[in-house]
Amino acid sequence: MAILGNPFFMFVCIGLFNVQSVASNAADTINPSQPLGNDSTLVSQGGSFELGFFSTPGNSWKHYLGIWYKNIPSRTVVWVANRENPINDTSGVLMINSTGSLVLLSGTNNTVVWTASSWKAADQQNRVVAQLLDSGNFVLRDEKDSDPGSYLWQSFDYPTDTLLPGMKVGRDLRIGLNRRLKSWKNSDDPSPGELTYDIELHNFPEPSMWKGNTKYYRTGPWNGLRFSGAPELRPNPLYRFNFSQSQEEIFYAYQLRNKSVITRLVLNETSYSLQRYTWIEVDQTWEEYLSAPRDHCDNYGLCGAHGICVISESPVCQCLKGFAPKSAERWNIMDWSLGCVRNKPLNCHKDGFVKFGGLKLPETSQTWVNATMNLKECRAKCLANCSCTAYTNSDIRGGGSGCVMWFGDLIDIRLLPAGGPDLYIRMPASELGANQRSKIKTAAITVAVTGIVSVLLIVTYCIRRSKRSLRGNNKDKVHIVEVQGEHLELPLFKLSIIVDVTNNFSSHNKLGEGGFGPVYKGTLLNGQEIAVKRLSVCSSQGLSEFKNEVIVIAKLQHRNLVRLLGCCIQGEERMLIYEYMPNKSLDSFIFDQTRSRQLDWSTRFHIICGIARGLLYLHQDSRLRIIHRDLKASNVLLDDEMNPKISDFGLAKIFDHEQNEAKTRRVVGTYGYMAPEYAVDGLYSIKSDVFSFGVLLLEIISGKRSRGFNHSSHSLNLIGHAWKLWNEGKPFDLIDALYLELFPLSEVLRCIHIGLLCVQQHSKDRPNMSFVLLMLGSDDDSIMPQPKQPAFFIGRNPLEEADTSQKKSSSNEITITLLEAR
Repeated sequence: MAILGNPFFMFVCIGLFNVQSVASNAADTINPSQPLGNDSTLVSQGGSFELGFFSTPGNSWKHYLGIWYKNIPSRTVVWVANRENPINDTSGVLMINSTGSLVLLSGTNNTVVWTASSWKAADQQNRVVAQLLDSGNFVLRDEKDSDPGSYLWQSFDYPTDTLLPGMKVGRDLRIGLNRRLKSWKNSDDPSPGELTYDIELHNFPEPSMWKGNTKYYRTGPWNGLRFSGAPELRPNPLYRFNFSQSQEEIFYAYQLRNKSVITRLVLNETSYSLQRYTWIEVDQTWEEYLSAPRDHCDNYGLCGAHGICVISESPVCQCLKGFAPKSAERWNIMDWSLGCVRNKPLNCHKDGFVKFGGLKLPETSQTWVNATMNLKECRAKCLANCSCTAYTNSDIRGGGSGCVMWFGDLIDIRLLPAGGPDLYIRMPASELGANQRSKIKTAAITVAVTGIVSVLLIVTYCIRRSKRSLRGNNKDKVHIVEVQGEHLELPLFKLSIIVDVTNNFSSHNKLGEGGFGPVYKGTLLNGQEIAVKRLSVCSSQGLSEFKNEVIVIAKLQHRNLVRLLGCCIQGEERMLIYEYMPNKSLDSFIFDQTRSRQLDWSTRFHIICGIARGLLYLHQDSRLRIIHRDLKASNVLLDDEMNPKISDFGLAKIFDHEQNEAKTRRVVGTYGYMAPEYAVDGLYSIKSDVFSFGVLLLEIISGKRSRGFNHSSHSLNLIGHAWKLWNEGKPFDLIDALYLELFPLSEVLRCIHIGLLCVQQHSKDRPNMSFVLLMLGSDDDSIMPQPKQPAFFIGRNPLEEADTSQKKSSSNEITITLLEAR
């Protein structure tokens, strides 16, 4: 594309004639005698796309030439010509000039705003036409050229923020063309923003996302089937993915298998992510079903050199086996930027390799690739080079082929829950020898112990059989329990044992009570402490919750979710047995004047991050997609190390991973935490959980309840109070005075900011939990958009006014059910 101000084009355009006649309807094509004016458009032959002049709602006086979907009600622009040079009136004209170039003119003096010319010449320039194709590609072509793919210029070579099916991201090495995505600055300004997505030309190339000059995210290199860090790119009935590397071109593209699907890939400045959307005709809306970065572990280089990010762990960063933190002090405060160093130095030809499986491969800037080698040859090549630190196959298809070797530090590795390629990392012989000795020792011990174990098993069997006859067993073997058609493997506890360990459900053992029923503490024969959640006999809602909770939580396992140990179903009794949390619930700390002093800021921040990781697991990383629907302080339990555990899944809903939203006539949850679209219209989604998380975040920071919040100078609730302080430039006035002198300003301010982003009025404006975790773990505040008006910020609900004088405990917190009027 020619650059604005090029003397050649200025010379051509200064002498242009004034356009006296502009076509009112030019179908899908314009030619030198038929320009396109501000009041006209081109429509592709199949009616899929439209090209013309547009303006944005916030900048209605600025006019751009762009392409958008023709038959989608809300205009969705996919390409902009003059994104850096808007026309400030309605005088714009697009034409083909005498040299066969596309020229966009403004004003009566024909000022050149934008130009596009071919890098190859047509035989006779007066035969050049510009046509909008049904793929969304706007092309300049020789009218007499019979080759349908032979274009003099095409908009697909110059994408803006959107990648359509058939478009390429990457490099044309013949002419030095870099096809890359560049985000809009904001929804009202299509000029280039900070985010860029393109392919880095290493020996082992890979797409990366940049925020300004800082690498922000990378997909991992192509392994023959998909990018190593993008396991979601699997064969499917909708899309076909392609990565091509040759001496002429390196690019990534995708094609549609089903031509009736409308989809786009967008680089979004607001959420700092690359998002794939599909148009849902029934709902008349764009549905997001893929977003990258997905979670905190996708943050480039988060764990430093030789660190590995494991999203299900807390903290998420760990050192690879054979490595230790370079700075234990900084590592312990979750500053992982210095990464890890080897426990023992390498010794070149005496080294070996350790296999690490299921990884996103490291950053590829220092790699060497040979496509013809096998893995054995690759190992020998790497071993012979003292600078080689790791190797693997470059292509995993057909059992693996090709060789890629890394030199220097290994950066930006993550463990992929869905599995990934193997990586062989160089290790010193001393550690390999220890590993071999350990294996031999383990084998010897195994043989020696087998006989002893056999004897012990017989003795144990006899003892347990004797105990059963006297007192019953702690729990029966794992049984297949059928609940609402679901077959679940769960340990079944005998009622007699539960009665025994809770002292016959003594009031002294009672921990609390909710809508489900009472909860009791017990201690099993092996000394394990448990919490017994007993369904109240008179609770019809509790029976439904019981069934739902068994179905949901039996399938989940995460360190920030409470663990279900089993259940008791005997006669009329229905009980759930959980691990016991000695520090009880979060609300017993943050809303208590005495116990809240035990929560300094670092502990509160640790709790906030743990809750966020648990929610992310529910929404994205588990094999189910779970909407909790009742996240609140009393449903977050704390273990003996103050690790948070999300509990109470009685109201949770299971979604398919493709499902984003559902509607119910039975609105259930806790007032003060419910998102507005759920409370009013019964619409719930992962964004309604995000709203609840935002409220909880503000409660943890302030030490005040959202429900029943009272302030002497106004009638706003907690959300409104936080929003008021934010706009007045006094956000720190929100902080709990009990730790006022002991907090890092930037970190607390970031959390207030995140809280307000989570409670925004419209669900589409709220971040997802992967972006929340990214913001929590980043010290770069520029990635965070400014919050918009929150929900319910004007004043307290009358239900709150009636109860501001009475302090509520977790056991009597109001959970409401709203039935839609028929």
